[in-house]
This record gives sequence, structure tokens and C-alpha cells, in this order.
Amino acid sequence: MARLAQTPGLTDVQQSILETVRDFADKEIIPHAQRLEHADEYPTDILDGMREMGLFGLTIDEEYGGLGESLLTYALVVEQLSRGWMSISGIVNTHFIVAYLISQHGSAEQKAHLLPKMATGEVRGAFSMSEPGCGSDVAAIGSRAVREGDRYVLNGQKMWLTNGAYSSVVATLVKTDTGAESVYGNMSTFLLEKEPGFGETAPGLTIPGKIEKMGYKGVETTEMVLDGVTVPDSAILGGADQVGRGFYQMMDGIEVGRVNVAARACGISIRAFELAVSYAQQRKTFGQPLAKHQAIAFKLAEMGTKIEAAHALMVNAARLKDAGQRNDVEAGMAKLLASEYCAEVVQEAFRIHGGYGYSKEYEIERLMREAPFLLIGEGTSEIQKTIISRGLLKEYKL
Repeated sequence: MARLAQTPGLTDVQQSILETVRDFADKEIIPHAQRLEHADEYPTDILDGMREMGLFGLTIDEEYGGLGESLLTYALVVEQLSRGWMSISGIVNTHFIVAYLISQHGSAEQKAHLLPKMATGEVRGAFSMSEPGCGSDVAAIGSRAVREGDRYVLNGQKMWLTNGAYSSVVATLVKTDTGAESVYGNMSTFLLEKEPGFGETAPGLTIPGKIEKMGYKGVETTEMVLDGVTVPDSAILGGADQVGRGFYQMMDGIEVGRVNVAARACGISIRAFELAVSYAQQRKTFGQPLAKHQAIAFKLAEMGTKIEAAHALMVNAARLKDAGQRNDVEAGMAKLLASEYCAEVVQEAFRIHGGYGYSKEYEIERLMREAPFLLIGEGTSEIQKTIISRGLLKEYKL
């Protein structure tokens, strides 16, 4: 894409990283995505290539073996990976969130123990908040950690873990009775280490199996059952003195995650636009290419404009976070607009393909099944509107 979704002000290093990732997506992801997605096959070879490029350590500090890049670089990389296949970006997303949480809130021991292995991709991270009975209503979490002597015992059931099986560390939010007045002060984040795979992957910790999904295939989404999982104080993110801080730590990570979802939506939108433009210029009706018909040309104009708007909001949210500023409103805006526009752009690309778009032979069919996930992942559009309105009302309080 020579023109759409350009980002001014990037360094030479950032430009080089993005060119490398885009080339990787063109050569190693797009040609294989259809086959892997239809087979629901884990993309081992693609991930090996990403490990060789150092992408799992993209945002991890250089002292721990990472590249030390910004959230903006991460978001732009995710945009390109999603342009190739959204499932690939899903595999790195929760990994990046957990690495960010450890980098920002972890103890010195946790950083030294986990970050070097996460930077190489030897250890991959998963992120767990949701449960069968709650999603965005975090206060309704039922999983608990109870102190017994110098250790904690965890019980409960978690839901919707991307990388649930292939991860080795899961950042897990549970209730802890700290005596705080607010329910949010009675939550803690634990770093639960386990073996990759399904079944009982650590004493008392079970990953039952994959959840079957309409799209977002290849990457596994799982449940996690905690039945008497026993861990020391050192498993609390940041150490024992951070008990009761889990909700606030997780919300910091969610801001990163919402930028990521916005970037994924931009990537899918760009790919849908590429497919639509290519098809519209090759397919002829009534003696001329589809792109020559004003109705189709106007669709393409609107699609491109939506992509530019979503990309600009995503970049702004990432740059605010990189500057150390709170970006919950901006991240919510970026996630809201990018995911809604993604659904619209993909559907327009589908319509341009006509009957062929309904065939599994064409890539747009896969995008039609992937785009809806972004409307609910990391909080629905309605949740984003709640966050945005609350933030704006605080700023414009009379």
C-alpha cells in the first residue's frame, strides 16, 4: 500500500522494522493464511520466523534482550501482521500485554526471571480477566486467592484466554480479601507459570481444550480452571506489597490492548481495501472494470477515508501512551472507531466481490468472519462509549 495509512515522524529504525515486517507478511503469512485458517492449524513456521526477527521482544527493554521499541512501533507492527492474518497478531498481542505489565509493574526478580525468555519467545504470555459469568463487568469476577500461611491458594474458572495453551505464564486477575472499601481494591494479579499444552499444565491448573470459534482460527482460545493452585507471595505481580493493586495494573495493560485491537482493525481494513481495489480493477461488468463505475469508486473512496481516520486515531493513542500520558479515552476512541470502521470496510469489500466473496476460495470470506471479533474484543463498542463519555465529562465538568 503506497499511500494509505502512512505514519509521519518515524525514525529510520522504525521504518526499517516496518518494511521488514511488511515483507514478511507478504511472503510468509498471506500465501499460507487461507490454508492454515481453514484447517484451524497452529502457525508454527510463521512464529519461528517471528522469533528469528526478534518480534516477541519488540517492546522489552534492551537490558533484558529485547529491542526496546515504543508502543507506536508495536502498534504499527501489529497493523502489518493483521494485514497478513489477524490470528498472528493475536498470538503476539497477549504476549506483549504481559511483557508490558511485567516491565511496568513487576518486581526486579520477576523482570530478571521472565523478560529475557519472553524476549526470545521461549516463554510466551497469556492474559486472563474474563470468566464464564463476567466479561467487561470486572467487579463480578468470582475467582479467588486465599492466603494460607506464606502462600496463596487460587480457585476459580477463567475464560477466553488467547494463547491459553501455548503460553508459559498467565497474568491472572482474581479477588483477594485486602479489606479495601472498593471491590477494585480487593483484586490482585498473579503471574501463574505453567507448561505449554492442554490438560493439567501445573498442579491444580488445567487448560481443558480449545474453544471452537467462527473465525480467529489457528490461534487457540481456551478456558483455565484453577483448583487449589498454590503459589508464593512472589507470584503477585510486583511482589507481596502489590496485593490489591491488580485491577489498576490490568487496566494499564488494557490501554495497551485497546491500541492493539485498533491496530488489528486497521490492518484488516487495509487488506480488505487491497482486495477490493484489485478485484474492482480486474472484474468487468457492462463493458468496463468495476472501478470505473461511480457507485464502486465512491465505495472505495469512503473505505480509504475510514482507514485513514482509524489509523490516525490509533497512532495518536499510541503516541500519548509513549509520552507517559493517560490515554484511556483516546485508546477507547481508537478501538471504537477502528473496529466499527473495520466491519464496514470489510463488508463493502465483500459486496464489491459479489457472489465470489461468499466463496471460501476468496480471502474476503475469511475477513468477514474475523472482523466481528474486533467489535467485542478488549471491550465492546458500548463499553468504549462508556469509557469515552465518562472521561470527557470529567474534562468538561461544570
